[in-house]
Amino acid sequence: MSFSFDTKNELCKLNVQRLCCARAEAYGILLYCNTFNAAEIRIITENGNFAARLPRLFQKAFGLRFDRLPEEGGKRIFQITDPEKLAAVINLLGYDPKQQLALHINFGLLEEGCCRAAFLRGCFFAGGSIMDPQKRYHLELTCSHLQASRELEALLLECGYRPKSTARNSSFVTYFKQSGQIEDFLTFIGAPSAAMRIMSAKLEKDLRNSVNRRLNCDTANLDKAVEAAQEQLEAIRRLREAGILDRLPDKLQETAALRLANPELSLSELAEAFDPPVTKSCLNHRLRKLAETAKKLP
Repeated sequence: MSFSFDTKNELCKLNVQRLCCARAEAYGILLYCNTFNAAEIRIITENGNFAARLPRLFQKAFGLRFDRLPEEGGKRIFQITDPEKLAAVINLLGYDPKQQLALHINFGLLEEGCCRAAFLRGCFFAGGSIMDPQKRYHLELTCSHLQASRELEALLLECGYRPKSTARNSSFVTYFKQSGQIEDFLTFIGAPSAAMRIMSAKLEKDLRNSVNRRLNCDTANLDKAVEAAQEQLEAIRRLREAGILDRLPDKLQETAALRLANPELSLSELAEAFDPPVTKSCLNHRLRKLAETAKKLP
């Protein structure tokens, strides 16, 4: 199952106790569903849990039943075509049944925070989708009504979110790409488990990135150490070939001999190989002295 499917299943477990919230959720579904006009309501879903929720929700919100109920499996179609039922729904949502239905958000139905959460939940049920956070962060709400989409963006801004919007073919999309915004939105509409999964995915990604950065840093440091050791070995060989190595101070000769015998050791490990051990700073000074002497060779 997809992450969207799982998230909607979580939302379906919520009970709608208050009439105002039931109506707000149904309102969001209608604005973002397949068809809502003065002649027809048509809601299509493949989610069995959402399909089970719809009849109960519309009964509580509007006191009516669907004219058409779906068969089990596949795409499930819910439909209302009865003019009296349609007029009742339109009237309860604050529109004038006698005028042409121009869909926009009636903010008078969404004054309470619980109703706003229910409304946004309905929008997500009917027109929402969310990417698997293991792949990328993206949640969007898609509908075919420009004015409703613009007003949804305004509502989200009032709720403290900062969505983006775009047009896609004949649809209008409101979306989030920041994981924190998506987590907050899902928690607000009633899906805290989905929000926690996004948080966990983000932590895993951060951990992997941290490990990769450390590995890259360690690899870079190892490359530098190998390169430095090769330069030291080359300087020592040049001094030996020039017959100068045997004339250097005993401490430099000892250092050259240990480096030649242990080309794979790091600076710290090489410092420990002396008897008695020397400091890393002391060893670094001796190796620099050997390199400088080699550079002076003709």
